[in-house]
Amino acid sequence: MRLSELKSAGRTPGLPLNVELADAAGPAQLQLLSLLRVLPGQRYVGAAVWRGRPVLAKLLVGSKAARHFQRELQGVRLLAEQGLKTPQLLADGLSEGEGGWLLFEFLDAAHSLADAWHAVESLTPLADEQQAVLAQALTAIGQMHAKGLWQEDLHLDNLLRQDGKLYLIDGAGIHAEQAGKPLSRNRVLENLGVFFAQLPKKFEPYTEELLVHYLLSNGEHALPLEALQKQVRKVSAWRLRDFLGKVGRECTLFSVLRGPFALRAIRREEEAAMLAVLEQADTLLDQGHVYKTGGAASVAKVEVAGRPLVIKRYNIKGFAHWLKRFWRPSRAWHSWREGNRLAFLGIATPKPLALLEKRCFWLRSQAYLVTEYLPGPDIIERFAPYVESGEAPEVELLALDHLFAELIDERISHGDFKGHNLFWHEDRWALIDLDSMCQHASLGSFAPAYAKDRARFMRNWPQGSALYQVIDQRLPKEIGGAV
Repeated sequence: MRLSELKSAGRTPGLPLNVELADAAGPAQLQLLSLLRVLPGQRYVGAAVWRGRPVLAKLLVGSKAARHFQRELQGVRLLAEQGLKTPQLLADGLSEGEGGWLLFEFLDAAHSLADAWHAVESLTPLADEQQAVLAQALTAIGQMHAKGLWQEDLHLDNLLRQDGKLYLIDGAGIHAEQAGKPLSRNRVLENLGVFFAQLPKKFEPYTEELLVHYLLSNGEHALPLEALQKQVRKVSAWRLRDFLGKVGRECTLFSVLRGPFALRAIRREEEAAMLAVLEQADTLLDQGHVYKTGGAASVAKVEVAGRPLVIKRYNIKGFAHWLKRFWRPSRAWHSWREGNRLAFLGIATPKPLALLEKRCFWLRSQAYLVTEYLPGPDIIERFAPYVESGEAPEVELLALDHLFAELIDERISHGDFKGHNLFWHEDRWALIDLDSMCQHASLGSFAPAYAKDRARFMRNWPQGSALYQVIDQRLPKEIGGAV
C-alpha cells in the first residue's frame, strides 16, 4: 500500500499492513502490526517493523500531513536538543502527495503513567501509590519547564515509563518559549492548570502538597496557589465544554451517526455490543423486567450476553404529543448528554452506553437510551429501617453529604429528586433519571432550582420522623447566601 492510500483506510484498516516508504537508504516496506491511536484520514500511530527492527510509527496523511509532520519533527528535536528523555527518532520523511512519517525506537514493555494512574485512582486521596505516580509526572513537567518547553496536550498518556525511566512523547504538542531558559511564570501556571484540571475534584485539597514535587525540579518561580486554582477552574470549564461537544459527533470516544432518519450515538468501546442492542430494543424491552411501561416512557432491565442493562424508551403518546416533541432534542438526548456530563465530572451515575433517536426527515419520534444497570437499592429502601430511629449508617450519610456538595459545587440541579432516583452503588449514591437535569450558568438560576430539589428530596420521608430531622440538619439550606 502507498502511504497516501491510508487516507481512505478508515478507522480500522486490516492488519498487518505493508506501507511503502523510502529513506536515505532507499525504498522499503513498513509492516504495521497494531494501531494505538487513529485519527481517520489523518494520523495512524502503531507498532511496526522497519528494516527488521521494531519501531513506533507515526504515519501522517491527508491535506494537513505536511503541517502535522513539521510540528511533530520540531517538537521531537526540541526535546532531544534540551537533553530531555524521549524515544529516539530513527527515521523520518515527507513526500508531497503521499504524506509524512516518523519512526521511533520501540520501548518494549513500556506503560503510560495514565495506566499506572488508573490502577490506583480509586484509592483514598492522597495514597502513597497515587502520590508516586503524580510525583513522577510533576517532576518530568518541572524538568521540561526548566528548559523552556511545555506540552500543549499535557496528560498522563504522554508520559511513558520503562524500567523506572520516564519518557516524554508526542512532539506535536511540544512548544518552546525560549529554549534553554526557564519558562515564564504565566506559562507555567497555564500549563500546570492543564495538568491539575485533569485530576478528579477530590484531589483539589492536595494541590499545594503535590506542587512540592514540581518545585523540587523547577523552583524558578513562586507559584501562588490562588492563581493556579483559578487557572485550573478555567481549564476544567473548557474541558467540560469540549467533552460535551464530542458526545454528539464522530470522534475517538464516540461513534455517532446523524442523519434525516436517525441520530445514533454509542461509546466507541461499546459499539459492536450496542448496535445489536439498539436493533432489537423493542423486543428486549418487551422481554425484560419492566419497571415502567406506557405513557411518556417505558423502562426495563434486560440481559444481553449475560450482561444486565437498562433500556429506556421515550414514547410518543399521540399526535398532539408528537407536535410538542418532534422539533426539539429528545429527552433521551438530554439524558445521554447529562449522563456523560456527570460521568466526566466524577459524579456517580449509570454509565450511558448508547442513544438512538428515530427520525423521519429530521422530525423526531421515539427515542431510546441504554445505560449500565445498577444492582443497589434506592435510598428509600436503603434507609427504610432507620425512618423512626434516624440511625442511618454514617458512611451512607457522609456519601449523601458528598453528593450534595458535588452538585452544589457544579451548580447542578436534578429536577426530580425523589428517592427512587438515587441508588446506593459501590459506596456512593448514584443519580438516575436525568431527563430534567441542568447545570446552571449562574448562582441566580441555580439557587431556586436547588431549593426545589432539596424540598422534593426531603418529601421522601415524613416530616416528623427522626430520619427526616437528621438529613434536614445535614443538607445545606443556603447556597451562596440564597435560601
